[in-house]
Amino acid sequence: MIARALIALTLTAAATPAMASDYVVIHKEILVERPADAVWKRVGDYCAIGEWLKMKCELVSGTGDVGSVRQLNGTTLEPMIGRTDHSYTYGQTAGGMAAFAYHGTLAVEPVDKKRSKIVYTLIYDAALMPSDEVRKAQLDRVGPRFQGAIETMKALAEAEK
Repeated sequence: MIARALIALTLTAAATPAMASDYVVIHKEILVERPADAVWKRVGDYCAIGEWLKMKCELVSGTGDVGSVRQLNGTTLEPMIGRTDHSYTYGQTAGGMAAFAYHGTLAVEPVDKKRSKIVYTLIYDAALMPSDEVRKAQLDRVGPRFQGAIETMKALAEAEK
């Protein structure tokens, strides 16, 4: 009897349509008067975020490549899930945005031999947030914070001459 009830409950849950996602994409970019290699060398380390977002960053697992995990301010965990010569992508498994399927990609793209651009793209599922007020508050917080981050990265990279 209990087994039949569990099977019925499982089938009912499986037949229920999934909640619709509402992915928010925040795309920031800025031109830097330095070549891509030089910019990436200055700002591309996985824990360089500590300098340009003014927070504590510690590599708690790995060597700074795919599979490495950084810890921000002692609480937020972000495993690196992708990497190229001038980019990395991470997810957040613990922290303020983890429950909202938060991911980010930092990249430096060449423009020409002397210039490049820093591109930071963030994505999260606002449908997982409890209210419109929370959705607005997160968007109002995250967008300006990462605009400030790329401006700081630009200043750091251009100072290295």
